[in-house]
Amino acid sequence: MGEPEAGSEFAIGAAAAAGPMADAQYILPNDIGVSSLDCREAFRLLSPTERLYAHHLSRASWYGGLAVLLQTSPEAPYIYALLSRIFRAQDPDELRQHALAEGLTEEEYQAFLVYAAGVYSNMGNYKSFGDTKFVPNLPKEKLERVILGSKAAQQHLEEVRGLWQTCAELMFSLESRLRHLGLGKEGITTYFSGNCTIEDAKLAQNFLDSQNLSAYNTRLFKEVRQDGKPHYEVRLASVLSTEPTLDSEMASKLKSYEYQGSHFQVTRGDYAPILQKVVEHLEKAKTYAANSHQEQMLAQYIESFTQGSIEAHKRGSRFWIQDKGPIVESYIGFIESYRDPFGSRGEFEGFVAIVNKAMSAKFEWLVTSAEQLLKELPWPPAFEKDKFLTPDFTSLDVLTFAGSGIPAGINIPNYNWSVALELCPFSLVPSSPSPDDDLRQTEGFKNVSLGNVLAVAYATQREKLTFLEENDKDLYIRWKGPSFDVQVGLHELLGHGSGKLFVQDEKGAFNFDPETVINPETGEQIQSWYRSGETWDSKFSTIASSYEECRAESVGLYLCLNPQVLEIFGFEGADAEDVVYVNWLNMVRAGLLALEFYTPEASSWRQAHMQARFVILRVLLEAGEGLVTITPTTGSDGRPDARVRLDRSKIRSVGKPALERFLRRLQVLKSTGDVAGGRALYEGYAAVTDAPPECFLSLRDTVLLRKEARKLIVQPNTRLEGSEVQLLEYEASATGLIRSFSERFPEDGPELEEILIQLATADARFWKGPSEAPSGQA
Repeated sequence: MGEPEAGSEFAIGAAAAAGPMADAQYILPNDIGVSSLDCREAFRLLSPTERLYAHHLSRASWYGGLAVLLQTSPEAPYIYALLSRIFRAQDPDELRQHALAEGLTEEEYQAFLVYAAGVYSNMGNYKSFGDTKFVPNLPKEKLERVILGSKAAQQHLEEVRGLWQTCAELMFSLESRLRHLGLGKEGITTYFSGNCTIEDAKLAQNFLDSQNLSAYNTRLFKEVRQDGKPHYEVRLASVLSTEPTLDSEMASKLKSYEYQGSHFQVTRGDYAPILQKVVEHLEKAKTYAANSHQEQMLAQYIESFTQGSIEAHKRGSRFWIQDKGPIVESYIGFIESYRDPFGSRGEFEGFVAIVNKAMSAKFEWLVTSAEQLLKELPWPPAFEKDKFLTPDFTSLDVLTFAGSGIPAGINIPNYNWSVALELCPFSLVPSSPSPDDDLRQTEGFKNVSLGNVLAVAYATQREKLTFLEENDKDLYIRWKGPSFDVQVGLHELLGHGSGKLFVQDEKGAFNFDPETVINPETGEQIQSWYRSGETWDSKFSTIASSYEECRAESVGLYLCLNPQVLEIFGFEGADAEDVVYVNWLNMVRAGLLALEFYTPEASSWRQAHMQARFVILRVLLEAGEGLVTITPTTGSDGRPDARVRLDRSKIRSVGKPALERFLRRLQVLKSTGDVAGGRALYEGYAAVTDAPPECFLSLRDTVLLRKEARKLIVQPNTRLEGSEVQLLEYEASATGLIRSFSERFPEDGPELEEILIQLATADARFWKGPSEAPSGQA
């Protein structure tokens, strides 16, 4: 292949290094919260066979999670490999003695440990929640002394020095384009080569749609060759690359195409050696599967990762949906598209979890009430799915969650394809083309609440509670956890699980009656809909994820006012009213905290959920009548502060009608595929200005001043000793998190470092980054 396009403004390595005085938003503080996931009791209750099944799925997940390094930034794989080398050779406590002897202070060494723990926890050097870069909070020359004087360097000096020289500049650089993930001039991403723009992303999406190919497991690399034409490589993730195969499903796609004056080449083999290890452990897990659904699910996942086929993964997801109420729950693949700046490519993630029967019983009660509760939503019946497909909804204690971060709840599968499914026998509705999350719409879905994640991630210390009135704090601490259980349940089940899209298929048939269905916003017949080949993601693209999260969050707020819902979760009387109040208070406070995730220089949001919460705050402020107020104040430390107030007496009289109007508009615009109307509505509320009375840009400075870093979570390891699986747990500290990773790959740690270096080096030229492998590598 030729060189990447000339004239790209990306000049990696030329930026100023960030020292210990770097802006606080680009460092992880030494006192960052660290919690350990507790799944000991859940693991103890597993049978020996269930433990083996969970162990091999965990191994597959952890191996696959390494691909996230290659999906984040050009330097992330090198940083990981360097840290892995250092801590495999030397425990953090032993390295501390060397660091102090080299002249580091305790604070500086702790800053290094926190940085390393952050890289492991986020699978890269960008925060998984907010996509902001973080850099070491100590002088570069001092960190260099620690690294080059470490035991790893003593054993392999040229290799360690080569790795350090490859990634040191980028590790510390806060050049403006490198501060955030983004596309083109807006940031850095490795889903696209450094010379790609939003126009390239749109063209590639249109090409993929024309060939009925999903973007979920792809990356896009652009070159301009001597003929002056742009040449695009669409690379699929798979074990196989150019090997001959009898697999006609994918083989027929692997070729050159001319499309709208550009050349496209579809290839595969991205992350191949990593996915090979994933497949090996999925094969082993299959031996211990509890039923045929699990066996067939894993067989299809193996096919998907081997061949690069999203269709095979969808088939696996069908079997996964059928596997109702398993003791050991899991999901693995290229799943969430939040971190792709264009919103189409999935980040690798794999989780393994164990059912929590007590909380799951409450969720099952919610599921049985779902059809009745759907009727309470503020849009006409024609805008709701023809049939609600009853999902599995369980509360799980996580054993393993590999990827860039751990969410509190999940509604999967996520597929956003335009082609009608050929339905399996277990489908409950007639086949119809479904451009939005088609498995969800036609075959069902699963909801998952991650109980032990909620327990640690959202625990709050009173002294760290910002922006609340003193008389709200104790109530907030008492009810935040229970209210969040309610919100997560409603958000996942009835938020993401509700709403219909109006579709006209390739034969001209509609899945709604265009003669009788009336748009409740205009009083007229439906004027727009999804046509064959169009999807929710492709039409709403950059706002699709956040818009949908906003719709789901709004459904949660709206339905939590329903006494039946509160009774399901065990709340009545004054307790029920407190749960409602704290749920709404938490949402408006989150809307203020969201300003941390807005970048004024680019007028852009970096986190879909937080943008959604800000939009809801704006809607409730707009409702007026004193429902919500935000007041700038001065804190006891003399620095700027603010207070959020919610008038609980007006939640039902003022807040509910405002949310009802907004939620109906969101759904109508989504159902009808009205992109112009949807963008105008959503981007209008998402705009951050300094207009009075709130002056949000000024408030953003206060939010950044008072922000608390998101907790790091330490996860256990499983280890096979003979025929028994042992659970290895670690202390809740940066050191404990580092130890968990240094013991995660005992058999092949050095091999994995080599693999990551080789894969990163093979593509480094696409970002004009490290152009050669470190000395002695690759």
